[in-house]
Amino acid sequence: MEAIFSFFAESFDLPILDWIAENLSCKALDVIMPLITMLGDAGIFWIAIAVALLIFPKTRKIGLSMGAALLIGLVVCNLTIKPLAARIRPYDYQLEHFGKQIALLVATPHDYSFPSGHTIASFEAAIALTVYNRKWGIPAIVLAAVIAFSRLYLYVHYPTDVLFSMVLSVGIAFLACWLVKKGYALYEAKKATKE
Repeated sequence: MEAIFSFFAESFDLPILDWIAENLSCKALDVIMPLITMLGDAGIFWIAIAVALLIFPKTRKIGLSMGAALLIGLVVCNLTIKPLAARIRPYDYQLEHFGKQIALLVATPHDYSFPSGHTIASFEAAIALTVYNRKWGIPAIVLAAVIAFSRLYLYVHYPTDVLFSMVLSVGIAFLACWLVKKGYALYEAKKATKE
């Protein structure tokens, strides 16, 4: 696994991160990107939206689906894949393999890089929202994409971390929506037999 990660890091990931740093870096984005990335910290922003949607009966199914997606993502990404893959962060890779010190604009993350928890949480919540409400979902997907990009801009994730996370999050979101719809159908069926 380490050899595969190294191949992608040197042939694909690091050239993209270096291009972003050399061509897109500016004082305004240096201020904005850390703020945007904070929206994905521990999925708090998306958890808050899910909780707000749970309050109202009309949007409860959306809130449950978002919450289920976030919970599944936590187990699959942070508790399972991250420790198994154990991919070092790009700034550490640069230092270890090339002696290049990367000055970070955010606090140094101390967990592994693959996959991106910020990206997974953001996209699975945004996709789950889109399944039920496109009007709300499209801006949520745009925000998720900006959060994902912020991880690259800040040099804390490889592009392959983010791309994999986006794909995985779609599957997780659809699974969560399916589980919630099944749960609602079972609940309605039980309720009907009692009446």
